[in-house]
Amino acid sequence: MQWTVPTPRRFAKRTRFFIWAIAVFIAVLVGTGRQPAMANQALHYTELEFPPLPEITIPEYTQFTLDNGLQVYLMEDHELPLVSGTAYIYTGDRLEPGNQVGLASIVGEVMRTGGTTTYPANELNEFLEQRAASVETGIGTTAGSAGFSTLTEDLPDVFDRFAAVLREPAFPQEKLDLAVRQREGSIARRNDDPEEILGREFIKLVYGETSPYARTVEYGTLNNISRDDVVSFYQQYYAPNNMMLGIVGDFDPTEMRSRIEQAFGDWQLNPDLPRRVSVGPVIQAQRSRVFMIDQPQLSQSYVQLGHLGDTLDSPDYAALSVVNEVLNGLGGRLVNEVRSRQGLAYLVYAYWSPQFDYPGVFIAGGQTRSEATVPFIQATLAEIERVRTTPISPEELAQAQESVLNSFVFNFQTPGQTLSRVMRYDLYDYPEDFIFQYRRQLEAVTVEQVQQAAATHLKPEDIVTLVVGNQAAIQPPLDVLQPGSEVTQLDITIPDLQG
Repeated sequence: MQWTVPTPRRFAKRTRFFIWAIAVFIAVLVGTGRQPAMANQALHYTELEFPPLPEITIPEYTQFTLDNGLQVYLMEDHELPLVSGTAYIYTGDRLEPGNQVGLASIVGEVMRTGGTTTYPANELNEFLEQRAASVETGIGTTAGSAGFSTLTEDLPDVFDRFAAVLREPAFPQEKLDLAVRQREGSIARRNDDPEEILGREFIKLVYGETSPYARTVEYGTLNNISRDDVVSFYQQYYAPNNMMLGIVGDFDPTEMRSRIEQAFGDWQLNPDLPRRVSVGPVIQAQRSRVFMIDQPQLSQSYVQLGHLGDTLDSPDYAALSVVNEVLNGLGGRLVNEVRSRQGLAYLVYAYWSPQFDYPGVFIAGGQTRSEATVPFIQATLAEIERVRTTPISPEELAQAQESVLNSFVFNFQTPGQTLSRVMRYDLYDYPEDFIFQYRRQLEAVTVEQVQQAAATHLKPEDIVTLVVGNQAAIQPPLDVLQPGSEVTQLDITIPDLQG
């Protein structure tokens, strides 16, 4: 099959043709006195009938491990002539030294932008663009990733380059310098957006400024990163026995296995590399305090409050999903009470947000006018306390269960989504049927279990509050939230290289 990409001129010509055709069709209908079909009468939402939700199943896949430790997952899908793959690497920016924050993200970026020892960056970019293919890499908090997407007919050449990016990145100095300059530009602009300030500084209050889950990139930490550091970080964690590879799409499994063995089979494993690297316990840094970042130019306040949370394998995960739904959404308590009835918020939310292998956070907040800041915080805390101490109604439980279950199935729309979830469960040592356990728990959860979970996991005594806004316009002042204690001012001045 010959794959061609329409030129802008050809695309514009096609677009004009379709617009002309639609106009002619409407003119014919109007000229003959006919109208497009319309419902005679709109049905009330309670009268709408929908088919039952489809059962969630995991399509068949093949799993094997190469002699060098590389874990492989293959899932066929012949609906379209496409193949895609994802590799997960046991690494993450939480493993970078505290004086080199930004190192891991630079490694993850320049692996791709810098090309490989076989395929220089410009040549690699041109090759992929000509075939409408992609190869991407990155490193997040708890894992590195690499992926590719291609037409089936281009698979051999694209896969060869994907393997080269993983195995032999070049890390040219000019690309490393560019990545550093881009991050320096982000540092210079990071206090421009109050929402960015709020999220960044709130996480520091919960985890601590030096926590690997809250550290920020600074000019000084970037200045500590050399090319040798980049290469060393890559060599430390990128090895076949520290990686899993999943491929889904239109391929022959026997041929694909052979292709993988040819591309990765001679990659030497690292015998000294532990699969799990501990970064120490996570302890909440601040509790029961109110913090302020004064931004006199703002006409509204940005608020977050909350505390340290838990992991996804918590026995109360399903019950807390119901709590999230009861509090949030257009029909949730926070919107109904704080936003609609009391008129205290432009935006309001509260949710328990777990992570796979380290504690997440319970976080609430929103945006409100300056003079409503204190009433907004008090009203939000009141709703959190109410869901902790008072059982929800059976109607709220049923509606929340239905809403969560209805949205749940959209995580499994494609084989690629499903395989990615299977791999992530394996990556973090979760059971393969974890998602089915969660669904069964969600379907069976009771009002009493929801209330008990809320009472256990939502902890008013641990809540820390941060406000970004115009302090002079906040009346009553934030002091009334903690009588006898002063509100702590946070300094968000950007340190220079020496600072």
